[in-house]
Amino acid sequence: HGANSSSFEGPEASAILHHALTVRLHEEFAMQYEANDQPHSATWLELDETERVDAVMDYHRRAKLKLENLELHAMTHVVVENQVALGEATAVPATLNRLMHEGLDRHEAIHAVGSILMSIVFDVLQAPDAGGDINARYSRELATLTAAGWRSNLNDQ
Repeated sequence: HGANSSSFEGPEASAILHHALTVRLHEEFAMQYEANDQPHSATWLELDETERVDAVMDYHRRAKLKLENLELHAMTHVVVENQVALGEATAVPATLNRLMHEGLDRHEAIHAVGSILMSIVFDVLQAPDAGGDINARYSRELATLTAAGWRSNLNDQ
């Protein structure tokens, strides 16, 4: 290899190639959300909110799940997945694990947590001046959420 060689070698070339492949893999695979597989936290958090919602909506379309409001449903998934990705900053990861140990699949567990979240959001929208610490309420309700209780509520609807 002479001074005029155009070959691509050495650590700089390796770093450039690695970056190009990483970007390509990110474009190809980061958007493929699967509700029963926890997304890699850092990859999930690197996506903007719109990309996350789009990925979740795409999952539900691929799964051929018919929903009354796909975008709202996807937003609920995204909030729960965001809380899982943040780790122990919230009670959500432990709650999700507990619900799965109680027999729910991951997608069902996301729905169970999302049902608590949306119930609180609904209540706040109905009575914004009701007061109270909604984070404390969320933690309390997550602590008492069980797979059996969630399934029972589904059957009652």
